[in-house]
Amino acid sequence: MRIATWNVNSITARLPRVLAWLRSTQPDVLCLQELKCSDDGFPRDDITELGYDVASYGANRWNGVAILSRVGLEDVTRGLVDEPTYEDALHPRAVAATCGGVRVWSVYVPNGREPDHPHYTYKLRWLEALHTTVLAENSDDRPFAVLGDFNIAPTDDDVWDISLFADSTHVTEPERKALARLRDAGLTDVVPRALKYDRPYTYWDYRQLAFPKNRGMRIDLVYANRPFADAVTDAYVDREERKGKGASDHAPVVVDLTL
Repeated sequence: MRIATWNVNSITARLPRVLAWLRSTQPDVLCLQELKCSDDGFPRDDITELGYDVASYGANRWNGVAILSRVGLEDVTRGLVDEPTYEDALHPRAVAATCGGVRVWSVYVPNGREPDHPHYTYKLRWLEALHTTVLAENSDDRPFAVLGDFNIAPTDDDVWDISLFADSTHVTEPERKALARLRDAGLTDVVPRALKYDRPYTYWDYRQLAFPKNRGMRIDLVYANRPFADAVTDAYVDREERKGKGASDHAPVVVDLTL
């Protein structure tokens, strides 16, 4: 089974690339983030023509997540247990489904903006809700994974120059402690275990030639339980999909499993 995650930064803008990537890479399951469209605006017909079922969760031109599956799509859940609001509204940031016997969550963790911003507090509360959800859903015998844009770099090596992030989100101790709590809940960061090279980045800003200069971050993660992690045979970041005109600022992360 091949499972992937990709922050597309607008499914409408990226649709031709997404369709071409589905044809060439042939993932069985693809988790998408930052759709920037409502459920009614999601290009469902274009996706289903390629043999994928769709579970989307979007509300407007911000946020939004989806799961595409060609191995079944059951028990769809939208939103987290005890999910917090921001500015008195719930935001579409998490959707789950069981695909071919594997339970997957596609998540778009809040950015946080700045450590002293209310959005940062919201981010930590949202991560707490994710932890609660993992405890409720994870089991010892069913492959389970949370995939998506976590907006957290797990280690200093996961950013191109840690000295430039001293007063920034994505690398603060409370955010990293939230990731550690997911590990305490039985999940592990599976991609570095399978890669043939160290900590490839998954995100590069559009500005200041960040991608050509490889000034990136590894913030798109796959956190999985033992039945999932033990089945992983390979993983890679598709840097080629970050190249060229009309690319997202994130690259897809692909994980292959033998189940």
